[in-house]
Amino acid sequence: MQKKIICREAHLKDQSVIVKFQLAMALETENLKLDPDICRKGVDAVFKNSHLGKYFVAEKNEKVLGVLLVIPEWSDWRNGAIWWIHSVYVIPTERSQGVFSFLYRTIQEQGMQENAFRGIRLYVDKTNIRAQAVYAKLGMSNHHYELFEWMRTN
Repeated sequence: MQKKIICREAHLKDQSVIVKFQLAMALETENLKLDPDICRKGVDAVFKNSHLGKYFVAEKNEKVLGVLLVIPEWSDWRNGAIWWIHSVYVIPTERSQGVFSFLYRTIQEQGMQENAFRGIRLYVDKTNIRAQAVYAKLGMSNHHYELFEWMRTN
């Protein structure tokens, strides 16, 4: 019997699939081969320290189909938290099936239950037109900010 997709906060038992997804995402989106041990330690750090963020997974029939990480950022302008979405990955066979949309709507609804919640942000590669279309369809916009970054190289 087919069950419907559920979205839930990830548990430590999901760590290996989250690491697998992150390695796949980095290779797919940036042609970057991550060190699996460093990635595992990074995922583990989130499970050990909830202030770093929370993983959410979408699953069906006990199989994880997609994941995202929510990282809170305090906004003094808004006296509340902006939730940044990071580390989004949906297995290729489940793309265009509403998995990300379901994850997004679930965290949006969860955030709306918290008084200090002010909104959701994410960043997307400028060349990832497909993802940008999904985000726009969900009501997100890129009207206000351009992302600048500096990343340590060693």
